[in-house]
Amino acid sequence: MPKILWADDEIDHLQSHIIFLEKKGFEITPVTNGDDAVSLIASEAFDIVYLDEQMPGMGGIETLEKIKSLQPSLPVVMITKSEEESIMEDAIGGKISDYLIKPVNPNQILLTTKRLLERSRIQTEKSAQIYLRQFNELSSRIHPGSHWKEWIDVYKELTQWEIDLGDGDEGLQQVLSDQFQQANKEFGKFLDQEYRDWMGKSDSRPTLSPEIFEKYVNPRLDKDEHVMFFIIDCMRYDQWLIFEPFLSNYFSIDTDFYYSILPTATPYSRNSIFAGLYPADIDRMYPDLWQQGQDESSLNRHEEELLKRQLERHGIDINFKYEKMLNATSGRRVAEKIQSYAQSKLATFVFNFVDTLVHSRSDSDVIKELAPDVSAFRSVTEAWFQHSSLLQMFKGLAKENVTLIITTDHGSVRALRDTKVYGDKDTATNLRYKYGRNLKANESDSVIFMDDPKQFRLPAVGNINNYMIAREDYYFVYPTNYHRYQNRYRDTFQHGGASMEEMILPIATLKPK
Repeated sequence: MPKILWADDEIDHLQSHIIFLEKKGFEITPVTNGDDAVSLIASEAFDIVYLDEQMPGMGGIETLEKIKSLQPSLPVVMITKSEEESIMEDAIGGKISDYLIKPVNPNQILLTTKRLLERSRIQTEKSAQIYLRQFNELSSRIHPGSHWKEWIDVYKELTQWEIDLGDGDEGLQQVLSDQFQQANKEFGKFLDQEYRDWMGKSDSRPTLSPEIFEKYVNPRLDKDEHVMFFIIDCMRYDQWLIFEPFLSNYFSIDTDFYYSILPTATPYSRNSIFAGLYPADIDRMYPDLWQQGQDESSLNRHEEELLKRQLERHGIDINFKYEKMLNATSGRRVAEKIQSYAQSKLATFVFNFVDTLVHSRSDSDVIKELAPDVSAFRSVTEAWFQHSSLLQMFKGLAKENVTLIITTDHGSVRALRDTKVYGDKDTATNLRYKYGRNLKANESDSVIFMDDPKQFRLPAVGNINNYMIAREDYYFVYPTNYHRYQNRYRDTFQHGGASMEEMILPIATLKPK
């Protein structure tokens, strides 16, 4: 039974209200002054407080401050005689959850109470009803013949439903999870049919990784705008959705989408963004900066030089800034002087924390406990972002005359199913993609097989004559020590493969308000 504390020096005149609420299933504790209200809150648990603004002795505002010092999250509704500006400001500032103007009637109290106490349940139930009504229509759009634009819409809708349904009915969550899995299965078939053509001169393809600067950054430089370009490594669309509200008070935001190239891994996708080229072309044109067969960390050491050469090819002659933030210390260092970067025509930033969090979850039982599933992982990412140096950078740039372009190089997927893979000793060790000679997988439906790398704009040097990309939520395991690695990597977040979460990526343009 929800418990309401009602503090009003004229509480005797409100007996009809109290009786009405008690008949509706609420337990009411009436007090006539602020001191008693504070004393009760210190010793008992209440779900909501109704507080008269004008009481003898300790007034409503002073009582409110003491209540919030004891129970910061306890909903408090102020009841006032006049709609004063200060009361509205307190409501907007979050000190009070709502306010009512005297005289109040019982139905006002009932509706306010239900709204504050049952908002989450009502919203979840309403979302569930709408999702079930739209289930068949959404399912009808999930098939390999859908256009790449339709796949963006499908992914956006499924992701939004995943957030809206939250921690509601477990059965409904399973229905949504099954629909998401089916969508990724069909998305893999779609890529099998279309991706090779995208690597050619096709006009009917989405924006891909090598075209990001040409489409979103260069035109703004031509207009003499100051552009701040951010890559948040390994950021998925659902994570962008939880970052966005923190930025909407400072910026007008326009979110578009592009597709990452395959493999959806940093050495390929991010270098393609900075170079404005496909991996095979980088390997051919700049072997001193990027060469297949090097270890992954070596392949990402020359992003600044690759961007310099891309700008030169496009005839853009500017000095630009480049910063890669691999840890909290480097992030704070850049945040402290972010305004100075706004003086440059172009500043580019690579922020690695989300990717670090993904990899840390694979190795840390503590982080797995904190983030056992996708929803919890979003919450952990949100908690980080609220207190991050990255958010501080964005707030600092909101005061400058700049345009922000925020995107990512790839997303990640929760890997839940293994498939055995066979290759020689030189085969790459990555869990979601492999390259080498004569690669084979146990389950052909679990992979996109690239038997001619050149057709996919991928390097074919040395012992490399084919690539395999994991579809859906599969991850590759060798037959040797199979069970050991199967158990080690199951239920970890990985990237490099072909899923909507890894490939369909947000790219947002922000202008300070």
